[in-house]
Amino acid sequence: MINTSQNNYIGFEVLFNHATISILVADNQHRIVMANPFLLHQFGYTKEEVTGQLVSLLLIHNGKEQYAVRKNTSQFPVEINQVNHSTPEGILTIIYITDTTDRRNAEMTLRELSQQRKEAVVKDGSLQRMNSFLNSLWTSTGAMIIVINTDGFIRWFNPAAERILGYKASEVVDVYTPLLLHDPEEVALRAEEFSQQLNQPVAPGMETLTIKARLNLYNEYEWQYIRKDGSRLPVSLTVSAIRDASDITGYIGIAIDLSRIKQAESELRTSLEKERELNELKSRFVSLASHEFRTPLSAILSSIYLVSKYEADDDLAKRSKHIQRIISAVNMLTDILNDFLSVGKIEEGKIQVRPGTFDAGKHISNILGEMDGLKKARQNIYYAHHGAAHACMDPTLLKHIVMNLVSNAIKFSPEGAIISIRSQCSDSTFQLSVKDKGIGISEEDRQHLFERFFRSQHVSNIQGTGLGLHIVAKYAELMNGTVSCNSAPEKGTEFIVTVPFPKTDAHGKNIAD
Repeated sequence: MINTSQNNYIGFEVLFNHATISILVADNQHRIVMANPFLLHQFGYTKEEVTGQLVSLLLIHNGKEQYAVRKNTSQFPVEINQVNHSTPEGILTIIYITDTTDRRNAEMTLRELSQQRKEAVVKDGSLQRMNSFLNSLWTSTGAMIIVINTDGFIRWFNPAAERILGYKASEVVDVYTPLLLHDPEEVALRAEEFSQQLNQPVAPGMETLTIKARLNLYNEYEWQYIRKDGSRLPVSLTVSAIRDASDITGYIGIAIDLSRIKQAESELRTSLEKERELNELKSRFVSLASHEFRTPLSAILSSIYLVSKYEADDDLAKRSKHIQRIISAVNMLTDILNDFLSVGKIEEGKIQVRPGTFDAGKHISNILGEMDGLKKARQNIYYAHHGAAHACMDPTLLKHIVMNLVSNAIKFSPEGAIISIRSQCSDSTFQLSVKDKGIGISEEDRQHLFERFFRSQHVSNIQGTGLGLHIVAKYAELMNGTVSCNSAPEKGTEFIVTVPFPKTDAHGKNIAD
């Protein structure tokens, strides 16, 4: 009954269409399920050409390096991040592909700087051209480049680092080490990690940042940079040693901003998690519907059969009894469907609050009148309204709250019980109390009362979906209200709903006007 997959898929597709990095989704056989427009443009393929193909069509490994292969067979270096996501159909892998050509070029150029300078002195023209090229690279690259001396102090701090991190080069050069940008706790954890990997102690500090570069080991890791304003930035940082013959004369760090990748990953994870939850909701609906529909449908079928047998005039009372059973069973089916439809709209964010001013006492009295036929034998409902006559809230949501709470009170109270209902309006708040003399609720169960599909093991013999109180809580929350419960086993239960009056109506108009 709850059809939300299409809406979630549309949201997922929109996210793919607007991503500014290459993203693909692969199944557990490493075959491509989805590829976003950015990837198709970057690689030169159409969607039909890559769907169903192995991921190896686009990505290859060459030693420790990773490369992407375009349709025209040209290659470019990439950084690959991936995350697995479990779905009812199996494991999906989301792969983020970042072109690292600029970073590799910058790193290669700066590594060759010392050697190129030596060779360039042979010809003044060559030195000028090399300096011009280096200056262009230094000022134009989007990567943050920081060069330090052997003492750890910053010597170069490029414009991208200034722009992204908020520091001016004049503030940090010869004054600070790169530790200015790092969280000490993260450095300490990474030092412990490196100590285990290298089987030697690594001091938490500059040694943590440089030891792998000094040992000519792979040294590209994700870090959290701290900007000048205190905000944090995820980066992929590569640290390399600058060598003059066999001597190390400094270190160069090249950092790539991972914010967009992390944001895209978070949005995709949220979208997939939402879809997973809605799929679970649909599965629970099918399971519960098959169970909850069985009783009223059986009652309807058996009553229809018996009504057909009572044809004599003196069987009128018997016919009326079974017709009433049919009506009651149909109402039960309607309530179950309404609960599922309400939860579906809540999960999809389709419930709109439309506040208005109305006579609260009269409104609730009318609702209780409609529910009179649900009462058990000799049950009585006492209702009283106190305070101001008018309330400012959504009357439709209030009706659903009242119907759910009162139907529960009727259902869980014995025959002949009294159900007390009280409402009250102040200048700024509406409060509703529904109190019964039923079986009560244990402290353990009260902690889960408003969870979707929760039903206590003590009421397994009473028909219900476990959605009513969840709907009450969500509707109250939509109106900025709260729901509380006072109860104890065998001592009855009281639910109290408190809703503040809004200052404006659904059209933004001041209610007081």
